[in-house]
Amino acid sequence: MEVVNAIGRRKAAVARVYVSEGSGKITINKRDLESYFPSSILQFVVKQPLQKLDVLEKYDIRINLYGGGFKGQSEAARLAIARALIKINPEDKPALRSEGFVTRDPRTVERKKPGQPKARKRFQFSKR
Repeated sequence: MEVVNAIGRRKAAVARVYVSEGSGKITINKRDLESYFPSSILQFVVKQPLQKLDVLEKYDIRINLYGGGFKGQSEAARLAIARALIKINPEDKPALRSEGFVTRDPRTVERKKPGQPKARKRFQFSKR
């Protein structure tokens, strides 16, 4: 099997994923998963599609992450891994779709408007 690649995005984070056959090693920006995401919750989020299909020990995964914060990055990696697994085996798509791993979350930060301190907050109104 050759290397399969996919891209996942969430908020401002972008994840490029390269999946190849191997022993289950996940490398993010040339660091292992545990050192890049010390939080066990974020590690769990990245591994969710693999655990759903029981292929955790089957593939080596190399991820390039940039932009956003750690939560957005972990969810971008999850989407990219799900997309790569669908490229490898299209029959897995309904199982991943039912868990919501295939859907790109479109929510991003709303832009700041001129004449306001934030996107929706307004300066205090003074009648006099």
